[in-house]
Amino acid sequence: MSNYNRRDFLSTLGLGCASVGATTLLSGITNMGLLNAAAAANRPVYQANGYKALVCVLLSGGNDSYNMLIPSGNDEYGEYANVRTNLKIAQEELLPLNPLNPDGKSYGLHPSMTNIQTMFEAGNLAFIANVGALVEPTTLTSFNTGNNLPLGLFSHSDQRTHWQTSVPQDRAALGWGGRLADILYTNNANQNISMNISLDGINVFQRGNNVQSFSIKPTGSGSITLNGITNNGFYQSLKRQTLDNLLDVNYQNILETAYANSVTGSKNNSLEFSAAITNGTPITTTFADEKLSERLNMVAKTIAARDILNVSNQTFFVQLGGFDTHDNIIADHATLMSKLDAALKSFYDALVELGVENDVTTFTISDFSRKLVSNGDGSDHAWGGHAIVMGGAVTGQKIYGQYPDLYLGNSLDTGNGRIIPTTSCDEYFAELALWFGASPSDLDQIFPNINNFWDPTTGIPPIGFIA
Repeated sequence: MSNYNRRDFLSTLGLGCASVGATTLLSGITNMGLLNAAAAANRPVYQANGYKALVCVLLSGGNDSYNMLIPSGNDEYGEYANVRTNLKIAQEELLPLNPLNPDGKSYGLHPSMTNIQTMFEAGNLAFIANVGALVEPTTLTSFNTGNNLPLGLFSHSDQRTHWQTSVPQDRAALGWGGRLADILYTNNANQNISMNISLDGINVFQRGNNVQSFSIKPTGSGSITLNGITNNGFYQSLKRQTLDNLLDVNYQNILETAYANSVTGSKNNSLEFSAAITNGTPITTTFADEKLSERLNMVAKTIAARDILNVSNQTFFVQLGGFDTHDNIIADHATLMSKLDAALKSFYDALVELGVENDVTTFTISDFSRKLVSNGDGSDHAWGGHAIVMGGAVTGQKIYGQYPDLYLGNSLDTGNGRIIPTTSCDEYFAELALWFGASPSDLDQIFPNINNFWDPTTGIPPIGFIA
C-alpha cells in the first residue's frame, strides 16, 4: 500500500490546491471566488418578487447573420444577391416576415427557420439588426483613423470575449452577466446555488467578482459530482468518508480553509441541485437529440425546479459551435440554422408548458457576422450582424435597429462587406439587464461604456424591444 499524506490524497482526487483553476469534478467549485468564500456567510439576503431568467445562447464562430435575416424586396434583394454571389439564398426560398415596424424594406428568413418565422409572426421573437461590439459610436472616418476601436477587431477570441464582457477596449476578466449577478445575487433566498448556471463550463459572460458560474451537464440530474458520490459500495463509501474527514480538519492556512469550505459546499450544492431537478415539475415537451436542444432542455428542467431551489433570478449560458464557416457555408449554415430553429422552438414550448414564457428571455450573441463578399466557398470574419431575442416579455414581430445597405462601398462598409455596427452591445444588453432587475443607476457598473450610447436618466429604454 502507498502512504499518502493529506495533500497527496487530495491531489489524487483532483482536489489539491494546485488544481484550483482546473478542477472539474465538482459542479460548484467556481460557485464563488476562492478568496470570497470566507465572507459568503455574511451576505445580506432578501427575496425579490416574481422570477426572471436570462438565457444567453452563444453562436460560436461568427454567425453569417446576413444569410439569416435577408432583405427580400426586389431592389434590396438585388443588392444582396450582387454582393453575396455564390453565397446567396434564392429569393423564392426566403420565409416572409411581416414586421410591425416596417422601414420601407421587406425581409425574409433563412428557409431552415420555419419555427422562428412562426414565433416572430406570433409576436414572441424579434431581431436586433446590425449590432456589435463598440467602444463608442463609430463611423467609417473614425474607423479609418483607428480611434477607440475594439481590441483585436475581427479576432475570434477577442470579439467573442467582448460580447461577453461589453468592455471591448480592454481584455477584461469579468463578464457583464457576472457583474449583473454581483449586484443582484441577494435576490435569491437560496445562496447555495449560484445565480449563474452554465451548460458549457466556465465562461466569461458569467464571471463576476463574487458570483461565478455553477456548471451543470445536459444529462441526468444535471449535477457534476465526485465520481461515486451516490454509490454505497465499500470503496466508494470509504473514499467519501476519508474525504469528509479531511474536509472537516481545521486548517491553519486561510486558502486551505477557504478551499476546503468550497469543496464541501460544492459537494453539498451538487446533491441539492440534483435533488431539485429530480423533483421539479415534469416537462413533456420533446427536444431534439442534438447538443443545443439537450442543453436548453436542461435549462428548462432547472427553471422547472426554481421553487424547490428557492431562487428569483437566474442566468444561463449555452453555446452552439460550428459557425466559423470559411468554406462549405451554404450547407453548414443551413444545418446550424435548423438546429437553432428547433432548439429555440422546443425551449419556448417548454416555457409555455411551465407557465413562465413571460419570465424568461432568451438572446443570441456571436463573435461577429461574416463578410458579405465570398472567399470562394465561404466567408471571412466581419463585424456587425443580427441577433435574436425571444420571450413573452419581448415586444416581438419587429426588427430593431438599422438594417444597413448591402452594396459594397456604402457608408458602413470597411471593406469587402465588413459592416460597422449601428447598435452597440451595450444598448442590447442594458435593456436585458433593466428587465432582469438592474436599476438605471447600476448600468455604468455593469456596462462602463453605456453613457457613450444612451442616457440612463431619460427613462426611455435603450432600444425598446422588451416590456
